[in-house]
Amino acid sequence: MRDGFLKVMVTTPDIRVADCDFNTENIIRAVREAEGSGAKLLVLPELCITGYTCGDLFLQNVLTEGALDGLYHVREATRGMDVAVVFTLPFLKDNKLYNVAAVVQDGRVLGLVPKTHLPNYSEFYEARHFVPGDGRIEHICLFGEEVSFGTKLLFACRNLKNFVFGVEICEDLWVANPPSGALACAGALLIANPSASDETTGKAEYRRQLVSSQSARTVTAYLYADAGEGESTTDLVFAAHNLIAENGTILSEGVRFENGGITAQIDLKRLAGERRRMTTYRVDNTGFETIYFALPSLRDVPDNCLPELSLTRFIDKAPFVPSDEKARAARCQEIICIQAMGLKKRLVHTGMSHVVLGISGGLDSTLALLVTCRAFELTGLDKKGILAVTMPCFGTTGRTYTNACALVEELGVTLSEVKIEEAVRGHLRDIGHPDGLCDVTYENAQARERTQILMDMANQHNALVIGTGDMSELALGWATYNGDHISMYGVNASVPKTLVRYLVGYFADTAEGEGLTRVLNDILDTPVSPELLPPKDGEIAQKTEDIVGPYELHDFFLYYVMRFGFEPRKIYRLAVHAFAGEYDPAIILKWLRTFYRRFFAQQFKRSCLPDGPKVGSVAVSPRGDLRMPSDACVALWMKQLEEGLEEETG
Repeated sequence: MRDGFLKVMVTTPDIRVADCDFNTENIIRAVREAEGSGAKLLVLPELCITGYTCGDLFLQNVLTEGALDGLYHVREATRGMDVAVVFTLPFLKDNKLYNVAAVVQDGRVLGLVPKTHLPNYSEFYEARHFVPGDGRIEHICLFGEEVSFGTKLLFACRNLKNFVFGVEICEDLWVANPPSGALACAGALLIANPSASDETTGKAEYRRQLVSSQSARTVTAYLYADAGEGESTTDLVFAAHNLIAENGTILSEGVRFENGGITAQIDLKRLAGERRRMTTYRVDNTGFETIYFALPSLRDVPDNCLPELSLTRFIDKAPFVPSDEKARAARCQEIICIQAMGLKKRLVHTGMSHVVLGISGGLDSTLALLVTCRAFELTGLDKKGILAVTMPCFGTTGRTYTNACALVEELGVTLSEVKIEEAVRGHLRDIGHPDGLCDVTYENAQARERTQILMDMANQHNALVIGTGDMSELALGWATYNGDHISMYGVNASVPKTLVRYLVGYFADTAEGEGLTRVLNDILDTPVSPELLPPKDGEIAQKTEDIVGPYELHDFFLYYVMRFGFEPRKIYRLAVHAFAGEYDPAIILKWLRTFYRRFFAQQFKRSCLPDGPKVGSVAVSPRGDLRMPSDACVALWMKQLEEGLEEETG
């Protein structure tokens, strides 16, 4: 529950058609199971207290009274429990029968939500027995207490922030304008759907898409409870196709044709943060009533002392990179197309047929060159107009130099070599820099000399300078101001380092020639380095990840900072969970501190970035996704990292 995590459950109990006593016992058993598992919200199938397929038995008083008696017993069984329960029953009001969802918690019927849309086609004939909810909210007497009755009801937990849910029933989801849209706009972060959807060929995939897309459209967690075995009778079969989705992602799915329960951990803070970020997500709670409840175990517990839910939720350690190989290949193809089309537009707009870029034999410049070749192909330009410039200096190794030259040859672009050692030495002498002092001045002088050469050569050839730096470097400020920081179009500007590797790997896997595949694979095997310090025994002496930290950690941090605005404590917790067994918590904390310090301190570099194509949901362009002051203070974020986390890491 700390950090906004909430465990929920969807269960299909065993039932007998028209046997309310048997069904009530199994509903109560499911409630106890949910309580025991730590779930705070349980959703059960539509009309599970009677059976959905009762037909004209719904017109019998014995059945409706049995259902009401069952509701009473479920209500009593929940006394003292933390779990809120949603299930539906046939309910008589004003001598009309409604299919209503009862929301029960801690010995109270919190509210009754009638079904809005009654299917009366094909195998469905609900209008024969029921009347729909009409949108009004009424207050009725039930078991001697006042209970709200209506479709515009929200249920909110007083002592667990963002635990707010609404209810729609089965067919309500399948219509053009589901009630869940209005419920979400009114404030519901979770939607409960007690359903009885019979099984026919191909229907499961459509149902899955409906649940997934509606959770994405409404930015909610969607809990879909389906009728199952025991409900099947006469002409219909039900499969207990239970689903839990969060903002478009299916978190848990039941095995069809098997009754039982599924659980998931919902990230309420993530949903709330996503809505806050979306300025088009408008709040409209006109005509809605909010019914408040409290979880008994959390009474008088402040927010900062909430118990920590042991995470079982899958946290992807590479959020920028799809784990499925097929999906990853498709993503790589799409990103390369976006990069190339962005550069194509710049070339067409400027009327230029030449570009200049520095080629080092490293991953970033390799990707930039590959994308540039693709853009030239799309534009119909001669690739000889691509001037790839290698500029060896103090730190250049034979491996990277050889790979840079081989890559240029394999791609059929123009190679130019400019040795910069003497120019840099002369510059360092001119400014009085001590000979042999390999400090930041020594390093940055090389980067700025390279940029000067590229810019001047671009003038010579009436060309654009193509930037090679990636988003991870820009987030950390790992770029020399007015050096590799500057270009006329940065094709990698919103590609994180972890994804750069896969993009180059995609080119290697799909290359037409063995020579190109071979050189790309060797570049992939080369340690990431700016190569600004002299080699040791011919090998790279300066490894970026030894200095700033592992890029897989920094990309993980960047994703959750930028995409959801999570606080440092939560990001640390997610990282510990995602990288369990790979990084010690103390190491994660060390590099998280580094990330925040650099992210805030280096914003001035991002405030004046050149243009570059946005390829994903996270980007650092000052004209798009990141409007951050250059001199913001990091103190609050560092304070949260310092207070308490050191004790946790031992």
